[in-house]
Amino acid sequence: MSSISNLCELVDHGLQNYSGIVASTKRKGAWHNTDINIFRAHLNACAAGFYSLGVRNGDRVAIHSENRTEWLLIDYALLSLGATSVPIYTTQPQEQILYILKDANVCGYVVSSKGLYDRCPPNMTSESPSLKWILGINDQFSSEMTTFSDLIIRGEEQLLKTPDLITESKAAVQSEDLATICYTSGTTGQPKGVMLTHRNLTTNALSVADRLTFDVPCNVLSFLPLSHSFERIASLFYVSKSCSIFFIETPDELIDDIQYIRPRHMTTVPRLLEKVHAGVITRAIETKGVKGMLARWAFNKAENYDVENPTSSLSDKIADSLVYKKARSRVFGGNLKAITSGGAALSSRVQSFINGLGIYCGQGYGLTETSPVITLYEQGKLRSGSVGTPIDGVEVNIADDGEILTRGPHIMSGYLNLPDETAQTITEDGWLHTGDIGKIDDQGYLYITDRKKQLFKLSTGKYIAPAPIEVSLASSALIEHAVVLGPDFKFCAALIVVDAGYVKQAFGESPNHSFLEREVQTIIDRVNEGLPPWEQVKKFHVITEPFTIDGGQLTPTLKVRRKNIFTQYSAEIEALYAS
Repeated sequence: MSSISNLCELVDHGLQNYSGIVASTKRKGAWHNTDINIFRAHLNACAAGFYSLGVRNGDRVAIHSENRTEWLLIDYALLSLGATSVPIYTTQPQEQILYILKDANVCGYVVSSKGLYDRCPPNMTSESPSLKWILGINDQFSSEMTTFSDLIIRGEEQLLKTPDLITESKAAVQSEDLATICYTSGTTGQPKGVMLTHRNLTTNALSVADRLTFDVPCNVLSFLPLSHSFERIASLFYVSKSCSIFFIETPDELIDDIQYIRPRHMTTVPRLLEKVHAGVITRAIETKGVKGMLARWAFNKAENYDVENPTSSLSDKIADSLVYKKARSRVFGGNLKAITSGGAALSSRVQSFINGLGIYCGQGYGLTETSPVITLYEQGKLRSGSVGTPIDGVEVNIADDGEILTRGPHIMSGYLNLPDETAQTITEDGWLHTGDIGKIDDQGYLYITDRKKQLFKLSTGKYIAPAPIEVSLASSALIEHAVVLGPDFKFCAALIVVDAGYVKQAFGESPNHSFLEREVQTIIDRVNEGLPPWEQVKKFHVITEPFTIDGGQLTPTLKVRRKNIFTQYSAEIEALYAS
């Protein structure tokens, strides 16, 4: 595969090795499979249909949809024409949707449902002068809209007139052509359009493939948004390895869907694994008798599993036979071999637990600006707390102030329409400033310690890195989010968002506030034991309403918008430091 130079070639390589299902989408409780013959036919017709709508090499088309087979078809069809896809998160607020359509200068807008279409500003077409057409995947939501079915018919008619269209269009695609513009979710201000080329994404997908820790082809699960570069590169990797991708309908049905899919690999964010860990432990605690004692003993072993020096003692084999095997089947479908966690730091305790159960779980690290993977775990080379080593072709360095720098074929071509910000982010000799603080050990393993912009100094002069403290607090089942406070104050405090689902499960319908505060205090005391005095959380405020994207507390990728939270909870923060 080393001769592959663009995404068209990468996708074609994978498609020629399929024998069954390419992708399957769950909608209204039913699974809709698309085999290789239908996928290939629809892909060509889709590309030709876009051509008939006027899409040419270099044009830009927005995709506003949840994960589904059509997302892949539309994306790959645009790539076949040398066009550029512009993903929009399903949770993107109205004003940002309009901003993206205008900033990216899109000629077309693809939307999956009326619900998402209704999130768009009513003046979308008049405010976006470059927008020439709108396509609805599910249905026709307005008279000015065509449908995906119509697109396929148009494409089939176009191919009768120009049978060599797709072959000629692919041949014209160059490795440095723009493949996608991914808008960062942004914790402050308007999102920035990250321009990624065919070379960026192709080299990244191929290098990720070199770190394979499971056998392919196989069934894989996709539930993180394809609009995010993490799941996007995973989907490209899956197709290049001829894996069958299953797109679920809602995370609420994840456990049931896993039983149906029985995936061999999945990508995830730490919070899901934290919830899995908490749920399994809670169930073990509630189980009575010998069965409960055995489960608690085994899961305690899993939590203390040494990922760096794994062993297989007789007691490990007993725990696996009597407990872990059942847990793998009940929670993960029984066929899961590997989990890749990214997007945020995964606590060492949870990572040990998942690996202790017998599922290889490692972390990766990257940014939208780096296509996205910079470092990734390797088979048999896990390090607790590490995000792995640089993938092939990627350089990583640590600046004098601790910031992580990276250089290589994965670096974006720049921020769209923002030359000054591009120059501030990428040096003349090609090093990209990640904005993260970290360290590299003597064996080349990278460790992330915090975001550069999140570091703060107490009035005592002590510097605080809030992220590790927040990860430790949120590793508890009770705590959904923790936001550590303290800039220019004498001590650290925290806003604690409790997990409403866990509270209901563990304590009943409506435990009083004082009870929750006592439970949180117990967790904080435990975390404080491992911290120096100046990092310990002295005071906290419990929040029972969840942080949400629509509420402005979370980005579309579920990162905390610290600036918004400091504004929304200014009175509560002021009260914490009032005395």
